Amino acid sequence: MKETKEQLKTRAQQIVRALKKTYPDATCALNHSNPVELLIATILSAQCTDERVNIVTSTLFRKYPTVADYANADPAELEHDINSVNFFRNKAKSIQTTARLLLEKHNGELPRTLEELTKLAGVGRKTANVVLGTAFGIPTGVVVDTHVSRLTQLLGLTKHKDAEKIEQDLMELLPKKEWIDFSHRLIWHGRRVCKARKPNCAECSLESLCPSSSLKSQKG
Repeated sequence: MKETKEQLKTRAQQIVRALKKTYPDATCALNHSNPVELLIATILSAQCTDERVNIVTSTLFRKYPTVADYANADPAELEHDINSVNFFRNKAKSIQTTARLLLEKHNGELPRTLEELTKLAGVGRKTANVVLGTAFGIPTGVVVDTHVSRLTQLLGLTKHKDAEKIEQDLMELLPKKEWIDFSHRLIWHGRRVCKARKPNCAECSLESLCPSSSLKSQKG
């Protein structure tokens, strides 16, 4: 029998509660100590693992402690400092352009709206949502990375594969106050339990709420 919209909303709430209980301390996996560092780390994380980014930023943040340091950096040297991440040349250019814009238009501070943040180089909706949610606690949307995309499809919370369409589905299903932490918790779950190559359904706190559980097919 097909799940109604109300039943789906109820199940989504149950998933939120289960994740909250399992991962009460889930946070952003990108190491940072201020909003600017989070922005830089998020720009670097596009098509790159958080682990790799954290290795790069452990020295990068010490070398470039301010927005002005990025704005005034030698472009070739900045490229060299991040050359172990994917697309490092484009990312170095985005970081430097963004730093200069922040100095020129925002007194070196990060703007706190989605509209203004997405005007910065290398900053799309996902990056802006990460920064606004994690750094400022402003829920402007739901961050959809590869883990969130994969798990929400498995959980039957969306039928879409496009990140923006998935985000719209989640924004309709989830209370606004849950938008920020839901992503953090689902990412932790994807890394620890529901792994892409071998989901551990037997140890999953969401198993009873998941239509894709391998245990259900075994029972059937």
